[in-house]
Amino acid sequence: MKLTRFALWSLVAATLLGAAAYAFRGPLSVALARRIAGERLAADLLAKLPDGLHVGVCGSGSPFPDDKRAGPCTVVVAGKRLFVFDAGSGAARNIGRLGFVHGRIDAIFLTHFHSDHIDGLGELMLQRWVSTGNQAPVPVHGPDGVDTVVAGWRQAYTPDQGYRVAHHGEATVHAAGFSGTAQPFAIGADGRAVVLKDADLEIVAFTVDHAPVRPAVGYRIRYKGRSVVLSGDTKQSDAVRREAQGADLLVHEALSTPLMAILADGATQAGRANLKKIFGDILDYHASPEQAAQTARDAKVGYLLLNHIVPALPLPGMEQAFLGAAPGVFSGPIRVAADGDFFSLLPGSSEITLTRRF
Repeated sequence: MKLTRFALWSLVAATLLGAAAYAFRGPLSVALARRIAGERLAADLLAKLPDGLHVGVCGSGSPFPDDKRAGPCTVVVAGKRLFVFDAGSGAARNIGRLGFVHGRIDAIFLTHFHSDHIDGLGELMLQRWVSTGNQAPVPVHGPDGVDTVVAGWRQAYTPDQGYRVAHHGEATVHAAGFSGTAQPFAIGADGRAVVLKDADLEIVAFTVDHAPVRPAVGYRIRYKGRSVVLSGDTKQSDAVRREAQGADLLVHEALSTPLMAILADGATQAGRANLKKIFGDILDYHASPEQAAQTARDAKVGYLLLNHIVPALPLPGMEQAFLGAAPGVFSGPIRVAADGDFFSLLPGSSEITLTRRF
């Protein structure tokens, strides 16, 4: 009987405490928000990183709807310079989640002009403009056609430019800093173009095979003896293998044919002939995980990160199914990229450190 009364009083007390907490949840939330707002707005990962080459995944997905992976986007930090490669949907949001201030972006690089690689570009350029009051547009590097893409986003956002300058004032948001400036580069006869080069840093673009999409490029980034290669969208490519020779980290796109077959069967059952056709068509201009592993093995890279994941992997255990036989092909570290992955490659070392930013 005593235990029953104790249990009853415990239940009453818990109910009252719960009711009190519920009643004060608003003020408690506001107090917590006051405490963390300044901390978050002051956060700037770029200022805290040690000198080196760092790679952050701000979007590891594809055009497929995917709750876990945003559109293609990779952040590369070389010393204190912040670069963004491709700007898929969700890029701006995830760059912030990684801990970077958008206004610190030094330049944007595009691999090609498929919609999923550029549909977040307008928002990213806008955030870069307003977050620190930049007075010059962000350079947007890309192959032939980048000027058309940047001009299109500039036109689409021009009314917004006027609203923000009128509302906040020229001293806060400088009209001249709006949007981006296209920086097209020409690929040479050897299939390469040196896009940026100084004493410690070199960024080279190289042609890849994503036909019928032309032009399409990948990038090789070298900084103080460390190197990263981004394949862009491509089928298995001799150019990627060439540029990745001895690279520390190869970030290679990947598509799983067996998992795509499941989607094709589902499209057949649903009577979606158009989707079945698309699901079959995309097989011929992407690389499988096994093919990416072959490239990594032949190029003797240190670490393989599979990116631009096709299709979406919504269920536990699907990453293992996605890899297929790839771990048996490449003996080094291999990972299916996830948004929030962050790799650090410090000078004078061969180590690659992986942390999760979110």
